[in-house]
Amino acid sequence: MDISELFEKIASFVWGAPLQIALVGTGIYLTFVLCFIQIRGFGHSWKLLLKGKWDDEAEGEITPFQALTTALSATIGTGNIAGVATAIAAGGPGALLWMWVTALVGMATKYTEAILAVAFRKKDGGVFRGGPMYYLERGLGWKRAAWAFALFGTIAAFGIGNMVQSNSIAVVVHKYTSTPPWITGLVLAIMAGLVIVGGLKRIAAVAERLVPFMCIGYVGGGLIIIFKHFHLLPVVLGEVVREALTPEAGKGFIAGLIVKEAVRFGIARGLFSNESGLGSAPIAHAASQVKHPKEMALIAMMGPFIDTLVVCSVTGLVILMTQPDIINLKSAAITAEAFRLGMGGAGEAVVAMGLTLFAYSTILGWFYYGQQCFTYIFGTRGDFLYRLLFVILVWIGAFVRVELVWNLSDVMNGLMAVPNLAGLIGLSLLARRLSRETSY
Repeated sequence: MDISELFEKIASFVWGAPLQIALVGTGIYLTFVLCFIQIRGFGHSWKLLLKGKWDDEAEGEITPFQALTTALSATIGTGNIAGVATAIAAGGPGALLWMWVTALVGMATKYTEAILAVAFRKKDGGVFRGGPMYYLERGLGWKRAAWAFALFGTIAAFGIGNMVQSNSIAVVVHKYTSTPPWITGLVLAIMAGLVIVGGLKRIAAVAERLVPFMCIGYVGGGLIIIFKHFHLLPVVLGEVVREALTPEAGKGFIAGLIVKEAVRFGIARGLFSNESGLGSAPIAHAASQVKHPKEMALIAMMGPFIDTLVVCSVTGLVILMTQPDIINLKSAAITAEAFRLGMGGAGEAVVAMGLTLFAYSTILGWFYYGQQCFTYIFGTRGDFLYRLLFVILVWIGAFVRVELVWNLSDVMNGLMAVPNLAGLIGLSLLARRLSRETSY
């Protein structure tokens, strides 16, 4: 067994049933503690998100909308295209329902992460720093847990937020243009470097424009296919519910196994897609210009809704309506074939563009997450070195095998959730008190 296979086994263990139960269970617990905030506050979340005018006098570096799009830039990635296809191929149509359930309870988790991130953020020379490492340390006094989270986040940023993404882009570009991966990586490193050199404000400014554009483009293409096959929608939705919840009589063990796999892959891919409970997004939310933490929390909880209930749902419904060959195809190829069946060559272009933009935006978002984790451990002295190393690895990731990197970062990504979930539960009653301090 080589080291890559070892980390693959460790990743499977880390992302196994215990962590999935902990993530979903925490979301359910917070849903009750906060009196179903994701339902009660849903309408007001949209009002805050769409009002378009923010209070310039409130403390913070970026607007709440920029904070949300920065967080979405990191969460909306290849998992929304490839991950959904993998979940359906492995768990059947029922996996889609469990992704929806995960997103619904994940909204309460994301709300709690954001309200605590703003409440315990730290102002350092005009820069706002926050996230799990700060509410673990300042809210609970758990310095070691905070340090562990920051370490896991720093390592994960170089993998899942960097090399894995640049590799995905290089593969897509090579397929359609035959461009050598090293050239794609070099261009991508330059493009990423020009943005991240400007820090959070420049990343947020790019995310503010890029995220809506890429979401509208991808979702719009998917909706065209869905409306084209609209007569199949009731049948598809019925199949999703039936295979997720109700094994057909007479199938016995096989039917039970189908339901089990639907639950397993639906929850796993849902959690991996929207990152609720992992603690990454509140690092961006902590820098928002708000007068009260609840304002950002209400906006932040729209992240899982947009990421999973909108983008992932479009991918899943297109696949189920067009019925691509999921036996002989894998991962993103399933989605590309589904869009091709629905829109011809234009459909493949939508998926290729989606994969490229989603992966690029993930690089930008995760750079900031990793930098804040790195700074928490080492201070600002190593900022330049971190930026330089990050950009170099964007280039290298485009043309090297990233299986080991993927598996290692997968482990780190899962381990981030352990201290974060403990912190969310430990501070849940405080989150409820903060929620009751204001009516909005």
